[in-house]
Amino acid sequence: MPVTLLALTIFSINVNAEEIKSVAPQAPEWELKTQSGDVISSAQLDGKATILHFWATWCPYCKVLQPKLVELERKYQHQGVKLVAISFNEDDGALPQDELAARGYSFPTAVNGDEVAMLYGVKGTPTTYFINKHKQVIFKYTSSDTSDPRLELAVKELVK
Repeated sequence: MPVTLLALTIFSINVNAEEIKSVAPQAPEWELKTQSGDVISSAQLDGKATILHFWATWCPYCKVLQPKLVELERKYQHQGVKLVAISFNEDDGALPQDELAARGYSFPTAVNGDEVAMLYGVKGTPTTYFINKHKQVIFKYTSSDTSDPRLELAVKELVK
């Protein structure tokens, strides 16, 4: 039975479930630290459906998108969806985890993620990747349009 796979280019394509492994690119591996110095890495997310959100504290569009990402994580957390952020291109003295806490969010964010952003080909903020439990990127989102139905469609695809 065909499933819809959201490709990196924002277009959707139909493929058989068996073909997904050959179509979707592998997410690069990374390891960074949080603001408090704890290690956070892609290896900790192995086997989990992941929303990987690249952002910066100064980005107004990130602030618009984050409530929707939190909503999606909460809605699908019982199916294993995890929201993790990587802060990059920050101003000196920025405290990303404090900023998220002030917004009422508790999802973890790695800091000093400039090299990882380059590894993922991130050009600006926000950029959000939807990565399945096989570490395959099934969708890349570079907008802050919270009404875009592709956001939830991507999460539904993650949990299949």
